[in-house]
Amino acid sequence: MARVAARLSANGEQSTHPVDEVLPLPQLALYGFQHVLAFYAGAVIVPIIVGGALGLTTEQLVYLINADLFTCGIASIVQAWGIGRVGARLPLIQGVTFTAVSPMIAIGLGAGGKTAGLLVIYGAVITAGLATFAFAWLPPAAFRAVMRLFPPVVTGTVITVLGIVLIPVGLNDAAGGLGSPDFGDPKNFAYAGGTMLFILVLMKLGKPFLSSIAILLGLVGGTVLAFVLGDAKFGGVGDADWIGITTPFHYGAPKFQWFPILLMLIVMLITMVETTGDTYAVGDIVGKEVDSETVARALRADGAATALGGILNSFPYVAFAENVGLVRMTKVKSRFVVVAAGVFMIVLGMLPKAAAVVAAVPHAVLGGAATVMFAMVALAGIQTLAKVDLKEEKNALVVGVSLAFALLPATVPVLFKEHMDADLSSLLNSGVTLGASAAIVLNLIFNGLGRATEPPPAVIPAQTAEAADGEAAPAPTA
Repeated sequence: MARVAARLSANGEQSTHPVDEVLPLPQLALYGFQHVLAFYAGAVIVPIIVGGALGLTTEQLVYLINADLFTCGIASIVQAWGIGRVGARLPLIQGVTFTAVSPMIAIGLGAGGKTAGLLVIYGAVITAGLATFAFAWLPPAAFRAVMRLFPPVVTGTVITVLGIVLIPVGLNDAAGGLGSPDFGDPKNFAYAGGTMLFILVLMKLGKPFLSSIAILLGLVGGTVLAFVLGDAKFGGVGDADWIGITTPFHYGAPKFQWFPILLMLIVMLITMVETTGDTYAVGDIVGKEVDSETVARALRADGAATALGGILNSFPYVAFAENVGLVRMTKVKSRFVVVAAGVFMIVLGMLPKAAAVVAAVPHAVLGGAATVMFAMVALAGIQTLAKVDLKEEKNALVVGVSLAFALLPATVPVLFKEHMDADLSSLLNSGVTLGASAAIVLNLIFNGLGRATEPPPAVIPAQTAEAADGEAAPAPTA
């Protein structure tokens, strides 16, 4: 049985922090599968978009999806379980970052597309992952100095930007999925609205167990209704193989070119801001202290997962904000739920038929659930910003102007498509990239490099606070 970190409760007895609690196996399985369902659409959309843009065959695309899920599972287990000083030991799901989509497509097409493009992408991904991993091992003083770039006004803004940028993704799914023949059909919004209403009713009932699996029940209920009405198709399950094993360098040896590597390094700088914000946000939600060492462990897991992704035919990884919203909604704080989700993802990555079943959930049903979760991500960012003195005009400008920059790619896409160099467009045509970059730069302009700070002590309940020396909880062992 796993050993978990213990601490003194208010009455002096040893107790286990909810984050380190090992739930009964049925609950671990149920809550873990809910995380997989909440995460699945976001996980597979990146290989689908990139593979489609590079002109891959259907068979190659299925392989990319399986490789992604398999690597996601390993990365999530490392992040939540922890291996030595790698992994935050918090309920953080690892997924492929949306920030990398445009740069990877530009890199791949510049290399000729198809598998030739993938090889150049993987060379850049491996290099950027190793660089991120190395960065997170900087001496504590140097790492804390760098982390001064990410005070609450920056991390809170980035998480809020993530939620705001992701909400349209959920709404597009609610409309039937971009590019689908029935996109915008009122029937799709009926499925999405029904799923959302069902989830909200379950949350309103206030029953802890029902609230904790509301997303899962919403997805299952919406899919069953769509199947009864003939709008959920499971024909693809029969066409999928039973077993699909991911092997290193499936498409050949990666190629290392300087400009793609530079682009991917910039992408990883942005994902570091995302993971930093997500780590603080989930620490706040679960009442667990997050210090600079916790953030460093989270970033090491990001770097290791990204390098592994390049080896296993996948892409750059980041702590997934979508599942931070799910943790907030369900109030299930155990990190071992994420470990269970990681096991499910590894299995799905080896069983294309099982993945095809999950893929049969209609876009509209996924969109209804995703919109709720993405809204909760934005709320987590707003809660972080609540700790910032927004009456101070400098802080207010950092937040407001950064949000404006984040909305620019979606509001004026012609600027990036027709009036900007292709290489520069591939880097800047992302709301997350622009919003995060603006938050960092504006904070430096208005506030400078203030003192390195930790989250306010009020975040951690007195009876569950870490020891005064700030040592990390011991890693669980078999």
